[in-house]
Amino acid sequence: MNEAKYIWMDGEMVPWAEAKVHVLTHTLHYGNAVFEGTRAYQTADGLAIFKLEEHCKRLYNSAKIVAIDPNVTYEIVKQAHIDILKCNDFKENVYLRPLIYLGYGQMGVYHKNAPVHTMIAAWEWGAYLGDEGLENGIKCCTSSITRNPNRSTFGKAKAAANYLNSQMAKYEAIENGFEEALMLDENGFIAEGTGECIFVVRDGVLISPPNDNSLESITQATILELAKDFNIPIERRNITRDEIYIADEVFLTGTAAEVTPVKSLDHREIGNGSRGEMSKTLQAVYFDVVHGRDDKYKDYLTYI
Repeated sequence: MNEAKYIWMDGEMVPWAEAKVHVLTHTLHYGNAVFEGTRAYQTADGLAIFKLEEHCKRLYNSAKIVAIDPNVTYEIVKQAHIDILKCNDFKENVYLRPLIYLGYGQMGVYHKNAPVHTMIAAWEWGAYLGDEGLENGIKCCTSSITRNPNRSTFGKAKAAANYLNSQMAKYEAIENGFEEALMLDENGFIAEGTGECIFVVRDGVLISPPNDNSLESITQATILELAKDFNIPIERRNITRDEIYIADEVFLTGTAAEVTPVKSLDHREIGNGSRGEMSKTLQAVYFDVVHGRDDKYKDYLTYI
């Protein structure tokens, strides 16, 4: 891991190696915490955070859903994202991980008496699924792990506990020779990847499932907005895995994954088995936006 100098913890800059918690930290045992994944990109005008407001808003919405009362205000956390980048000497693109979690002092399933803490870490991080994956696509499988049903958990919260099934699905995929997994919802439709939303292209139409059984994705919303700018027809509807087999193109989106093409699913080649033209176009436009090369979307960037 690319270590940085400092991690922001409850209002203080703590040296990276000293940012520690007790082994009886409540979240460590019971999984109730909320987090975000945010990126900052090197632009011609310096380092800039992409959609800081949207990520902070989702962080606090997630905390509300899982009944955690943050110990610091929204504005403090928003400013802390800027401060952590200023005090670390970053030369490449950066990934930021804010986390609101329950600390030491209370055990047992009931969580409201546990102290609340907030931290933000940042480190240099490249393509989550690899530079090769961004250009040539990745191999995916349909996971045997079902996406968390809405009747059993709060899917609109980016909560730590929600990611156990993503972790198991990712493990299953990697161990079986794939690079990523797609998870079905309880009705058998494609919900999302282990940490990404999915887009399918068929006959010139861009298709993405509704967020009934997935996190409300900030990157997904960005891609949909960019597609509208290019007058690309859009459909939001359920997708089955066999429809992916016969799609012209498929790509995954997320803050970490950015825009990553899928070249095969379950050993079925998708389209021509490489990055398709619409995927290539939207990927290029997305990178122009996050790197500050598109003046129309400069407001999405918070410059440091």
